[in-house]
Amino acid sequence: MARSVEFDEEQAIQKAMEVFWEKGYNGASLRDLTEAMQINSSSLYNTIGDKKELFLRSVQRYADDRRKDSKRRLESGKSAFDILIEYINDAVDVIIAKKNGCMAVKMAFEVGNTDKRVADVLKADSDFAFSFLRDLIKSAMKEGRISADEEPELLADYFNSTWTGWYESYILHKDGDKIRRMAQFFIKQISK
Repeated sequence: MARSVEFDEEQAIQKAMEVFWEKGYNGASLRDLTEAMQINSSSLYNTIGDKKELFLRSVQRYADDRRKDSKRRLESGKSAFDILIEYINDAVDVIIAKKNGCMAVKMAFEVGNTDKRVADVLKADSDFAFSFLRDLIKSAMKEGRISADEEPELLADYFNSTWTGWYESYILHKDGDKIRRMAQFFIKQISK
């Protein structure tokens, strides 16, 4: 009689996500993953599938966590402009203080152009981030904190692409002050 597989699948996916986040898809071995998840490889194959499926579920988990964070921000009771500034400053902290940076950016470059399913998850995450920022910018305009002459869509796209550039700059130069100054310059440019 086969032994039943007993483990917390959500917790195991969280642990796998952390391994992928640190080592990337190609750098994470099956052994790295099963050790972190505290399961054997047959349990992985019987419940989740192969490494690709585990990776896809890990990236989806990361995207879901980011959506929850955005919702938490919106429910904070702060003004849209304050949420936007906090979001920008938190993005800087992710770049500078988090050892692994942004998983979405890392995976977009490593796997996003070779795996359509992963690309679809990352695109949906990017689209959500765009909508979140655009809506914050529109609300901040209504608050009178950002000039009504600006285009919310352009500012949201600009921030998303600029943020990726900050991430690359930090990887290459390890200059946190430079990233903070660029963020403050961006904030100054959008402030009324």
